[in-house]
Amino acid sequence: MDMFDSRSAVPMLIGVESGPFDDEAWIYELKLDGERTLAYLDRNGTLLVNKRSVRLLAKFPELATLNDSVSRRCILDGELIIVDENGHPDFEEVKRRSLMTRTMAIERAAAMRPVVFVAFDILYDTDREIIHLPLMERKAILADVVRDNAQMSVARYVSTQGIAFYDLAKERRLEGIIAKRKDSLYSPGKRTKDWVKIKNLMDDDYIICGYVSNAEYVVSLVLGQYDRSGRIIYKGRVTLGKASEDFALIEKQPKVKSWPFPEKPPAYVDNATWIRPKLVCKVAFMARNHNGLMRQPVYRGLRPDKTAKETREPEIMD
Repeated sequence: MDMFDSRSAVPMLIGVESGPFDDEAWIYELKLDGERTLAYLDRNGTLLVNKRSVRLLAKFPELATLNDSVSRRCILDGELIIVDENGHPDFEEVKRRSLMTRTMAIERAAAMRPVVFVAFDILYDTDREIIHLPLMERKAILADVVRDNAQMSVARYVSTQGIAFYDLAKERRLEGIIAKRKDSLYSPGKRTKDWVKIKNLMDDDYIICGYVSNAEYVVSLVLGQYDRSGRIIYKGRVTLGKASEDFALIEKQPKVKSWPFPEKPPAYVDNATWIRPKLVCKVAFMARNHNGLMRQPVYRGLRPDKTAKETREPEIMD
């Protein structure tokens, strides 16, 4: 049984962080702020799964006929995005949809703000796996397979001119770009230096370890990330409104007696309510200080597509 029939494809992960650079051996794509998705498409139908192999069509029913957008059987790698009024990907709306449970609410949201699948790679073509082919060969096959329409498009890219492309993304207040080696193979489930993220406004994923009530209407979430030794390390706090749907879910998490960190956290979280460290959230920030803590953090939403074990301290590429 092959990758398509077994539904066993695993996405390649984005590797280390870098500053912008020019190199004729690389291409550069926009970093889209949505939900990473694998699409299994053939004449029998459409199957969409996230990085945890959770099926997504129930949340995004407007993509049920996505298979009509391809010319043959394939597995595509891409991003589910919802575009805001400024033409920017709206991660909050994608996250909100992924947490919906009522069918009528989902259908109403799908009609008002439909999701789009942006394909940037192809793993399987007709009857064969093609992850062993170089990136640019896969890109050529992808362009031949996909018919751009309102539901799906192929990610555009530029070659060599990474710095100018990054500056353009920054000028338009987009999240950043992804740099990929032209000869890179597709490595399922692995992070390599062949795919590099170059961010404008930085963001990262954090484990929610507890919360501190700051005032009547707001709380501070206490955050952590796994280090290379498998320990959860304290990474700071971010503010969230108590009236938010996210906090209602956070507050329901099982409580634990103490913090999960190897060392006692700062005194200002002494009165925290500690929860089982399972939920993951996304936080945007200006920069990290020398201790790895965030400057000017802003809560961006829960990450139901991500597990705590996937939430690790970043590597930095020189």
